[in-house]
Amino acid sequence: MRCSLTTIWRASVAALLLAVVLTACSGGGPKFKNTDITGAGYGEALSLTDHNGKPRTLADFRAKVVALFFGYTHCPDVCPTTLAELSQVMKSLGPEAERVQVLFVTVDPERDSPAVLAKYVTAFDPRFLGLYGDAAATRRAAKEFKVFYEKREGGSPGEYTMDHSAGTYVIDPKGRLRLFAGYGKPGADLVQDIRTLLSEK
Repeated sequence: MRCSLTTIWRASVAALLLAVVLTACSGGGPKFKNTDITGAGYGEALSLTDHNGKPRTLADFRAKVVALFFGYTHCPDVCPTTLAELSQVMKSLGPEAERVQVLFVTVDPERDSPAVLAKYVTAFDPRFLGLYGDAAATRRAAKEFKVFYEKREGGSPGEYTMDHSAGTYVIDPKGRLRLFAGYGKPGADLVQDIRTLLSEK
C-alpha cells in the first residue's frame, strides 16, 4: 500500500495555512523557497535513541541545520524517495553539508530495529541518523511535530504498512523549527533554504 496521498495533502495544507498566518504577523525576514513556519508553537523537543544506541535530543545538533523526516524502512515510495532527495541535497551542499544533520524518525519501531535503521539510512548517506523509541516515545515525538501515522493491516497475517504524514521539517542552528518542505518539492529549493539558514547571524 502506498502512503496515503490524502494524508500528504492534509499535512501540506496545514503547514501552508500556518505559514500564511505567521507571515502575516511577522515583518520582513528571509525569503525561503519552502514553507516558512518560523514561530510555530511546536517541534521544540525530541527525545529518542539513534541507530548506534545513543540517546538523542535536538540539543545534540545545535550549530547545525537539521532536516527531520518521519517514516519507516518498509515504506515503498515516499520514504526512499525523500531520503534519496536528501542525499542529493547533501551532495549539492558540498563542504557545507558538514553543518547539516539528516534525522529519520521511524514510526514503525516494531520492525525498525537499530540494525535495520542503520543499514537503511546509511545506504543513502553514511552521515544520516535513524532515530527510534518505544511505542510511547514514538507517539510523543510524532505529536510534538504534528505528524500523523497509522498502522494498516495487510492481506496476510502479520503483514502491515504504515500510513504517515510526508514532508521534511527543517530546524535552524539555534534549534528553532523554521521550515516545512512538502513531499515532492525540488531538492534545489531545500539546498538554497539551508544555505540561507546557515548564513543567518
